[in-house]
Amino acid sequence: MNLDTALKLLARDPAAPLDVAELALRLAADEYPDLDVDAYLSELAGMAHEAKRYLGGSLEARARGLCRYLFHDCGFRGNVQDYYDPRNSYLNEVLDRRTGLPITLSAVAIAVGGRAGLDVVGVGLPGHFVAKAVAGGAEVLFDPFHGGRLLTAADCALLVEQVTGTPFEVTPDALRAVTAGPFLLRMLNNLKGAYLRLGDFPKAVRVIERLRQLDPADVVQQRDLGVSLMRAGHAGRAIDPLAAYLDARPGASDADLVTQLLRQAKGEVAKWN
Repeated sequence: MNLDTALKLLARDPAAPLDVAELALRLAADEYPDLDVDAYLSELAGMAHEAKRYLGGSLEARARGLCRYLFHDCGFRGNVQDYYDPRNSYLNEVLDRRTGLPITLSAVAIAVGGRAGLDVVGVGLPGHFVAKAVAGGAEVLFDPFHGGRLLTAADCALLVEQVTGTPFEVTPDALRAVTAGPFLLRMLNNLKGAYLRLGDFPKAVRVIERLRQLDPADVVQQRDLGVSLMRAGHAGRAIDPLAAYLDARPGASDADLVTQLLRQAKGEVAKWN
């Protein structure tokens, strides 16, 4: 799988049936150029082989078995101590360190469960990501970030309220499976936020460029790309995305600030001539 090709496909069809684990590992190769993707995929396959002996009985029993294997025996856990560490968003680091974000831990559950014969999908709640095992018309929700505890719909509503501070009504639509496109989009946005928080603008630029591949129509990403390029010292490259944002949203609330930044970028370039 080539990541550039996969992103173009997902931009056209967000529900394209691509392996989330392999996508995440291909993405990690941006940060770790020598990463052996096949070796990590083999590790996931080996984990799935071990997990199979936990997957007997009802759907709930199988979900509990998967969670016991991953979060008790293997020791995967949510990184509450350093939540915004960028390593939490890279699947290779999550597999090596056994800790990560809700979405990357869900990716582990999806990959291992699926390879072991249990259909596991992601559920993108506001402010938190969980997973669910599905079979026929039945489903069992669980929270990979918090030890794989099983969740009811009411638990999900409470969890979102605790994270976001606002009431949340759980509907069937809110609990639907996240396809590969939105899954990767959320992973990338987490990574973008981590790098911006650290002030690492060159790496933020790299991630935003991936986001632009996945969703070329998102003009906010154009703005953020331009701003990050300026902060990274690339005034010339910042001009086009900043101008494109202003062309698309001339009446935006931040138009004056972006205009000022665009003027600054052009001024920097003029000094070179």
